[in-house]
Amino acid sequence: ELIRPIIETSAPKAEQDRQLSGEVHAAMRQAGLFAMMAPRARGGYELPPAECMEVFEAVARIDPAAAWNLEMNQAIACYVAWLSDEGADDIFRDGIPVIAGALYPPGSGIRVEGGWRITGRVPFGSGCHHADWLALPFVEMDGDKPRVDRETGQPVPLGAFFPRAQAEILDTWHTLGMRGTGSADYAVSDVFVPDHLIASVCPLSRPAPGFEGPLYRMWPLSSLLGESIVSVGVAATAVEAGVELCRTKTPAYNATPLREQQLAQFQLGKARSRVDAARDTLLCAAGFSYDDVSRSGGLLSWPAKVRIQLAACFAAEACAEAVRLVNDAVGTSSIRVENRFERCFRDAHTLLQHSDKSSARYASAGRLMLGLENDWVWLSF
Repeated sequence: ELIRPIIETSAPKAEQDRQLSGEVHAAMRQAGLFAMMAPRARGGYELPPAECMEVFEAVARIDPAAAWNLEMNQAIACYVAWLSDEGADDIFRDGIPVIAGALYPPGSGIRVEGGWRITGRVPFGSGCHHADWLALPFVEMDGDKPRVDRETGQPVPLGAFFPRAQAEILDTWHTLGMRGTGSADYAVSDVFVPDHLIASVCPLSRPAPGFEGPLYRMWPLSSLLGESIVSVGVAATAVEAGVELCRTKTPAYNATPLREQQLAQFQLGKARSRVDAARDTLLCAAGFSYDDVSRSGGLLSWPAKVRIQLAACFAAEACAEAVRLVNDAVGTSSIRVENRFERCFRDAHTLLQHSDKSSARYASAGRLMLGLENDWVWLSF
């Protein structure tokens, strides 16, 4: 509640500027919100996913863009677990880091003494304007072609961490919704990255000190849970605003107030059911998967991975439907920019298209259910 006024006041400017304000980012950092997923051994809180999700939803009800940056910049920081001891120490040397990153498409890397020369450009760098560090994927080059693994015949993906100041942030973020996330492209050209800041892209086998807990063995699917709860915050806001409006609005050319119209009652009730079901499904998946890795002492089981993936797809879809139902109920009030409905509509449908929880991911989970080969990289972790 202490930082609510700052986020709330800055939200319209974030939409206009297409990135969070420095004030909002600083307020969330000072409040310790960026420490929720950081290891206790390195000064963080290392909260279970469900507890983090409660915070993400609360922030999303104020400004979904702020919640998205808060979640994504911590999720990428969990990838530090794949670094060497020296690399993790470097990233955390000034306290809890804020890290932005995207993991596709890969850039190119040339091995040199002590490290690599990296060149590449990636989209969707949410929160890159205010991050301390950036992460970028790459493959080793053999002349003008990627070097391939002898056994698989495929390039071996790697990830590089480097200070934000070493990258160029490009003005590419022009979107229907989630405009304030600042999810712009960023690029580097022949930047040197030392070996200790290079991580593999594969299931976690030897976590850096402090990253041994279940939270990091759930990555990257722990991030999927956090991303998806933002949709719940968006839709919950729309339902609350719809209920408030329908209590007082009488539509034009109609003598019956909306609150007394059965169609509006049906639409709001159905919308609320979708929001509650989405939240409950995500939280149940979070609890199940956290218990799964805690009991096993290893990585997520296939049943846990499928459950998280399906929960995320369902939540994004259900919340977009809820927003549409609310818009139908409130009529032309939904198209006016001074009301929250139009932004909720834009944000919910933009989130629905995110690759992690788009319609195609239902099929990815379905393939695993049918015993077929996995087709989605993050389900292989």
